[in-house]
Amino acid sequence: MNILVLLVFVAVLATLVSLASGIASMAYDGEVGHRSSAQWMVWRVVFQATAFLIILLALFSEFTR
Repeated sequence: MNILVLLVFVAVLATLVSLASGIASMAYDGEVGHRSSAQWMVWRVVFQATAFLIILLALFSEFTR
């Protein structure tokens, strides 16, 4: 398995975990739950962007061979 494929899987898994945690945080009422869910969604965007960039890097490295 290529290292880039492994990194993509890790980034996708991190995205899914942060998404699930953010949704679970939204289930709690109050200000703490709202702030926590917002922070989890920020992390989801970061992990999603990381996964996208790694995929682009993998595609670019495959086409330059």
